[in-house]
Amino acid sequence: MAISYKPQVQYSDYLDLSEQIRFQSAEGKIWFGEQRMLLMQVSSMANFRRELVNSLGIERAKGFFMRMGYQSGVKDAELARHLRPHSSELDIFLAGPQLHSLKGMVKVRPIQIDLDQQSGHFYGELEWIDSFEVEICQTELGMMEDPACWALLGYACAYTSSFMGREIIFRETSCRGCGDEKCLITGKPAEEWEDAEEFKQYFRSDPIIEELYDLQSQVSSLRTSLEKQQGQYYGIGQSHAYKTVCQMIDKAAKGKVSVLLLGETGVGKEVIARSVHLSSERAEQPFVAVNCAAIPPDLIEAELFGVEKGAYTGASQSRQGRFERAHGGTIFLDEVVELSPRAQATLLRVLQEGELERVGDHRTRSIDVRVIAATNESLAEAVENGRFRADLYYRLNVFPVKIPPLRERLEDLPLLAEHFLKKFHNEYSKRTLGFSDKALELCLRYRWPGNIRELENVIERGVILTDSNETISQDSLFAVFPDDPDSKHEERLNATGQLVDVQSTAVAEGDWASRIIAEGISLETLEQQLMHKAMQMAEQNVSKAARLLGLSRPALAYRLKKSDVSHTL
Repeated sequence: MAISYKPQVQYSDYLDLSEQIRFQSAEGKIWFGEQRMLLMQVSSMANFRRELVNSLGIERAKGFFMRMGYQSGVKDAELARHLRPHSSELDIFLAGPQLHSLKGMVKVRPIQIDLDQQSGHFYGELEWIDSFEVEICQTELGMMEDPACWALLGYACAYTSSFMGREIIFRETSCRGCGDEKCLITGKPAEEWEDAEEFKQYFRSDPIIEELYDLQSQVSSLRTSLEKQQGQYYGIGQSHAYKTVCQMIDKAAKGKVSVLLLGETGVGKEVIARSVHLSSERAEQPFVAVNCAAIPPDLIEAELFGVEKGAYTGASQSRQGRFERAHGGTIFLDEVVELSPRAQATLLRVLQEGELERVGDHRTRSIDVRVIAATNESLAEAVENGRFRADLYYRLNVFPVKIPPLRERLEDLPLLAEHFLKKFHNEYSKRTLGFSDKALELCLRYRWPGNIRELENVIERGVILTDSNETISQDSLFAVFPDDPDSKHEERLNATGQLVDVQSTAVAEGDWASRIIAEGISLETLEQQLMHKAMQMAEQNVSKAARLLGLSRPALAYRLKKSDVSHTL
């Protein structure tokens, strides 16, 4: 349905938007929904803009600020859809101009807005009043030759394009930053602008020193190749703890020494083991991974060392074991502590003599296999408890390496998260906008008992629950939120714009509820009075009153009809 904006129509209230602002003053953080925000002096932005213009030139600086505004517009369009799901198309769209005002960037006065999401039709004319970018020009930089509201323009293009589901381009037809009387913008679909392709160039990254980076890129490529040859590709991580592990493994990779990988479940022991193999001289030979805990104890010997025909009931033919299949290469024994006593004795012989006998066979076979073992238990304690042979433990423990848990290398979490996001974007054929700032904050505070495997599973859940071109929220990542002590010390803006403590407000609300119960006010009476007051505050606008009460418009309309509270009161 086509909707046309008339100048006399008033903005909806800002309460649903301002309530999204939270201040964690003691932590130095401000939140708008799940996005972290900053309060910054306009003069600081002016100095930054001056430096960019001087360093990059006006055109490239303009593109930088337009892309910065574009990213903000995409996020705000998503927020508007979530906050006003049952409002009219116009009310949802006008959340963008309202957010621009709420953030102190500009006051927006719509002149004409014609939109129809179903058909994709859009035309808009708006006036920007008191633009912060105009103020920068007037007080810091001086007047420009061309329109100067770059970040605001990028925001308008992104917000409207995301809202309409098609590419909408706004152009600043008049700007006070270059001496005009007003800042006026006009928006319409990209194909209706003759210079659309030229204008789109502002939204494409264009590094000024790209040519100078060519040599650096070549050097980096050569360095990467060299590092791969030296074995420096053990998964993903740049933290000191993880690099230390990689350096230790690198020293052992070239030889045949047995490596014992220690660490909690899910830390990536098999990834490390494969990397050791790939960086060794055996890289062209087989790599065989065995989970010892997944094989029944009565079959473990046959699985590892092979079996001869007729060795036991069901052994209808001779077959190789995992060690023979790994001949010349590497075998990875995960959960090695679960090996049966007989299998431990045979493994010790393989390590010491380089030979084995299949189950039911008396012929000795020579075997050349590098053994990498792993466990999330203490082998030393298993030796003390009699579960593991001491001589085998000493033979495996020649080169022990402890892989740190994820909670001890949280600086690697964003890199790991990006890797898993790409993986699941491809797997589920969708493209999210990544984590919200709040979701990432929650990830960095979580202890991750399941380590990288748990992180992978959590991200898969987030991608599944999040639609394309939407941000992965904390609700999508965690079914139950980890405890966050800082959330108990948040402040927010109240209806008058003052900072109030969220916890204190909740206590006050609890006392208010107690007083109502003590005074014997019925729920029906309370509901009627609340709806009556909300309608008065909303000037009889049902949509606005619904937002004040946290309801959808149909839900409030039903309650009004049911209780005979007329919105014409």
